Amino acid sequence: MDMCSETIARALERATDTKACLIGDGALDETARLFRDFFPGVGRALVVDDPRTRAAAGVRVADLLRAQGVEVVEHVLEPGGKIFHGDYRYAEEVRAAIQAAGVERDGKKIVPVAVGSGVVNDVTKRASGELGLPYLTVGTAASVDGYSSFGAALRSPEGAKQTYPCPAPRVIIADLDVMRTAPAWMAASGFADLLAKVPAGADWILAAELGAAQWHDPAWHTVQDGLKAAVGDPEGVVAMKTAPLTRFVEGLMLGGFAMQDMQSSRPASGAEHMFSHLLEMRDHTFNGEIVPHGIQVGVFTLFMCRVYEQILAFDYSRLDVEACLANWKPLEEQERIGRAMFAGTKFPDIGVKAARAKFIGRAATRARLEDFKARWPAIRARLAAQMVSAAEIERRLKVVGAPTTPEGIGSTVEASLADVRKTVYMRDRYMALDFLDLTGQLDAFARRAFA
Repeated sequence: MDMCSETIARALERATDTKACLIGDGALDETARLFRDFFPGVGRALVVDDPRTRAAAGVRVADLLRAQGVEVVEHVLEPGGKIFHGDYRYAEEVRAAIQAAGVERDGKKIVPVAVGSGVVNDVTKRASGELGLPYLTVGTAASVDGYSSFGAALRSPEGAKQTYPCPAPRVIIADLDVMRTAPAWMAASGFADLLAKVPAGADWILAAELGAAQWHDPAWHTVQDGLKAAVGDPEGVVAMKTAPLTRFVEGLMLGGFAMQDMQSSRPASGAEHMFSHLLEMRDHTFNGEIVPHGIQVGVFTLFMCRVYEQILAFDYSRLDVEACLANWKPLEEQERIGRAMFAGTKFPDIGVKAARAKFIGRAATRARLEDFKARWPAIRARLAAQMVSAAEIERRLKVVGAPTTPEGIGSTVEASLADVRKTVYMRDRYMALDFLDLTGQLDAFARRAFA
């Protein structure tokens, strides 16, 4: 079996942490070889999984390593089978398990081996990062793009979801045969998260054209060059056919590699992710369960595609710049708005930080808008080439079984509309919603998008 596809190989040349990524039927058989090749002379492993992922792949991974003379210790999270989520305490548990096994013995360090999907990978990633250990991950579901990204999205001891810095895995193995055994909703979540790269890419284009975002050409091409092919056959993904499933899983991995390259999540997320972050900040649940990240993102991916259809239909070469400047606010007022939006939350300063990061003066705002207005035809063409129609996005979400409305994730249109303005104050990332706030079109475009 080839080490990786040409596309993945090119991305790995620029990735900061990951050195090998194998995707395919039967990829699990290569576990011991990859362990030996990329952790030379180690000879010891701690396999981290849960009861479900242990049955799917963990036992086999441990057996394959032992057969090659690797000393294996196993640590099962929630061995009683309890459903668990990405809480930081599990990272602490894994860290303690690594330390109990002996971080280093006879001059040989141990290699943590995560066998699971998003949560198992993230808690192992953070624990390994805290101990300065490179690790290997075996993905058991096509549910996230976080396998290959730096950082771990975990709920802090205080109860707030945040991204903890830590290196991505040195080696990634994605056996499609194993992924076929995962529940269907997991692939739906991953597919929705990959679809999000369509409007996220448009947000990046728009922000860069306005001079409000750094452009990173290699990261852009890593994510976008094969994106439309990766999300172009939802029926094939649902049927778990090898070719479309391979393209889809590669697409998920490429998003993380681009983040490693740029050291930012900009290549893989835009406004659609901000809505999900808001729900996570509120500990949102539906029928008593946390809604998977990708499932949340899918709803707002469709929303943003509908927003972009309205942007593309408007002639910004006729933009009334002076009318837009009436919406410009001095920094003190923006800080006040941002502070009020998140007062009483676990992150009360988030809005103030975002306002400061994105603020530019009135004269600079005028110049920015005049330049955008003059170049609108070319900018519009670039945005139009990036987008997929909202109707097609909706169809693909439905094919994979992902919700398309706020009600489908236990929210409402009115609650989502209330979140629209909060997204502008969520991060330092400039997005289409920031632009529409300035042009005075935000509320109308948002309401029509949800309608």
